[in-house]
Amino acid sequence: MSIYLDHASFSPLRPSAREAWLAASEVVGNASSVHGAGQDARRLLEESRESLAEALRCEPIEVVFTSGGTEAINLALKGLWWSRATGADAVVLPDGEHHATMDSVAWLVAAESAQVRHVPLDRWGRIDPEVFAAATSGAALATALIANNEVGTIQEAAVLAGAAATAGIPLHLDGVAALGHLPIDFAGWRGDGSGSGGLVALSISGHKIGAPVGTGALVVSRHAALTPVLHGGGQQRGLRSGTPDVAGAAALAVAATEAVAEQAGEHARLEALRTRLLTGIRIAVPAAELLGDPGERLPGNVHLHFPGAAGESLLFLLDQAGISVSTGSACQAGVAEPSHVVLALGRDERVARSVLRITLGRTTTAADVDAVLAVLPEAYARASGARTAARS
Repeated sequence: MSIYLDHASFSPLRPSAREAWLAASEVVGNASSVHGAGQDARRLLEESRESLAEALRCEPIEVVFTSGGTEAINLALKGLWWSRATGADAVVLPDGEHHATMDSVAWLVAAESAQVRHVPLDRWGRIDPEVFAAATSGAALATALIANNEVGTIQEAAVLAGAAATAGIPLHLDGVAALGHLPIDFAGWRGDGSGSGGLVALSISGHKIGAPVGTGALVVSRHAALTPVLHGGGQQRGLRSGTPDVAGAAALAVAATEAVAEQAGEHARLEALRTRLLTGIRIAVPAAELLGDPGERLPGNVHLHFPGAAGESLLFLLDQAGISVSTGSACQAGVAEPSHVVLALGRDERVARSVLRITLGRTTTAADVDAVLAVLPEAYARASGARTAARS
């Protein structure tokens, strides 16, 4: 048995994206070359940019292809910092953000003397818009997740963008976890697009929606001031130099178009499967506790606290049964760490080490859910027993 329920980390490659990548890889030519072959590659690249822009509701010129979400986030935060208004030195950073954001801001603190204005999360993982708005006053820039990648809580993206616009500071939204599950409306959230404040950048990643690993994009308002991180040939409005990955762009555009087209139907299907899974878990393991917003959350996200059981032990036991899930915690340099998101919810380290993240996706079936329910009770009994034995 092999059941994959870690779609928040990686979603299987879509057949359509694979076919688009293979077809585009046959196109000979550098998209920056002026000869015919190069212009054929350029044409395919720009068609892909147009398709992705339609899926994200932005202008094609605003799409900057990257190697994934991490590069997009680094470009957004460092580029906005280096282009900031004179004298502004604070970055508005909600707690519980993705490590790509947290580590980029930490670098700005260490290397650029940035100051951080932390915005706390409530017990459900929500950002209080009023607290966020207050933090934006006089800041250099702000950033926030549209939906939390661990506990699945959905934020009010339009409200956060409005707060940044009122304060006159640029906002970056991390849309990596949201794309394919929630409507993305860059133009609507951006407002008038003057560039004086509000949403100016949006990051996405391809491998979360069934595109190849190594694909992604940063949407950058055409009016935004953004200093590039990479220099060289001045490609993509000079914001991201380097020979464009035409095949990757084509695959990403196809995957995004398909994900957006099926979004409404998939949302309802995944919510039904999530309800089936949660109902079964609550019957089989009454002690299990759902973390994150109970209603306003990503449809396939089930993030649970299992009292008395180490998340790593549960993950191992389920993996032995052929079921792939996640603890939702970071593992750096081979040392498992408690989930920083769970800590940001106000829970203690004991809870943060006893969580499991099960994320459903487009390949998930009811049979997959039932398979988890069949093995989870015994896995929990063994994991909680192992922790009890270790303490005695």
